[in-house]
Amino acid sequence: MFGNGLAFIARHGKFGLIIGLMAGLALPDLAIILRPWIPEMVALLLFLTAFRIGPREAMGNLGDLRTTAVTALCLQLGLPLLFLFGLWVFGAQFTPLAMAIVLMLAAPSVTGSANFSILLGHDPAPALRLLILGTAILPLTCVPVMYLLPELGGLQATLLAAGRLLVVILIAAVLGFALRHFGFPKLSEERRSAVDGLTVIALAIIVIALMSAIRPAFARDPAELAFWLVAAFAINFGAQIVTYALLKAKGRTDAVPISIVSGNRNFALFFVALSPEITEPLLIFLGCYQFPMYLTPTLLRRLYDPR
Repeated sequence: MFGNGLAFIARHGKFGLIIGLMAGLALPDLAIILRPWIPEMVALLLFLTAFRIGPREAMGNLGDLRTTAVTALCLQLGLPLLFLFGLWVFGAQFTPLAMAIVLMLAAPSVTGSANFSILLGHDPAPALRLLILGTAILPLTCVPVMYLLPELGGLQATLLAAGRLLVVILIAAVLGFALRHFGFPKLSEERRSAVDGLTVIALAIIVIALMSAIRPAFARDPAELAFWLVAAFAINFGAQIVTYALLKAKGRTDAVPISIVSGNRNFALFFVALSPEITEPLLIFLGCYQFPMYLTPTLLRRLYDPR
């Protein structure tokens, strides 16, 4: 009975994510209560994802790892440097919006990217590999961006935050892989659906915690909130659509998970290194960013599955 309930939640996963978004808006007090538990909830989500995929599928072969490394460098180093070069060429001001775009492009994948791939019916392994490897190389890829932007301040704080996140990811992934390898080497479809249901529940609870800044922002300045909401959709969906078009033109079979990662990044990592003056508007952007992120399986389903 419990397994059937989880399977039902898995089949209707996109609605579970929407319910989480609505709960984040309607229950600000619950969001504040849940916010301190975000690291633990993210670790649980990573554990479930690693368990579902399994070590063999996640690691792939040598060619997969080489492709993942090149992709991570393009996403986390090439794109932010290209954006900064564009600002310099056109003489554009470095506004809070430009700051948000740079931080988003320089960050590794969000922890839920593999789960979004699952909800869209695609292989989650490329997204999980990008999450692990992208976080591992962040201490290297963020150095040129931090050097070019002295406004970002503490490089050391960013490196420490990336290191802590990498440790959490590795511990959760190793535990998930170990349980799968030693306890459930062959995962039945029934159990796989149950795990997918648990991940939907975890995602829905996490998004409630991430939206704690939305209600106060709406009460303070609805117009500013609307600006950041439009910007979040444009940046997130724009990156996904452009990446998908380029990869599909090249015939890449991993176009969907890579495109999901391209638009959904864990830029909150950089917040530990920024001053309160810089992070104040970006906290609103972080909350708004959850909308396109969690609506990806619903609004971009037709793009990623045109059947």
